[in-house]
Amino acid sequence: MQYLYYLANASLTLRVVEYFSRNGLSVEFVTVINQFHGWIINVKMKSFVSVEKDKDIRAFLNELGIIYSPSELISQVLSSLEAGESAINVMERYHVAVVSHGRPQPNEIEVFRQSYIRGLGYCPQNLA
Repeated sequence: MQYLYYLANASLTLRVVEYFSRNGLSVEFVTVINQFHGWIINVKMKSFVSVEKDKDIRAFLNELGIIYSPSELISQVLSSLEAGESAINVMERYHVAVVSHGRPQPNEIEVFRQSYIRGLGYCPQNLA
């Protein structure tokens, strides 16, 4: 199973990543991409989850974001990461900010957020 969502800001993204890191779900990987206008989160499960659990996950994600239909660029980014290419190589090739890929890591999002804010000198809405 795979879940691909668009989220408006860093706080919502953190909630989603924490949800998948704490709920004992068999997550294969979580990919977090930051874009100027928001965040993209891709969650791939190791195996199928029950219909009930799938409904719970989708309800949670639908409360915080919207289902995302990726552009060709984002599809290529996600495919490259899933194929095992390093996040750094993917970022250099596609000029996309891959904040996290792999095991759910809430701290990586917070580090990215703080570094970005410090560099800008203010907090844009999508980093709130």
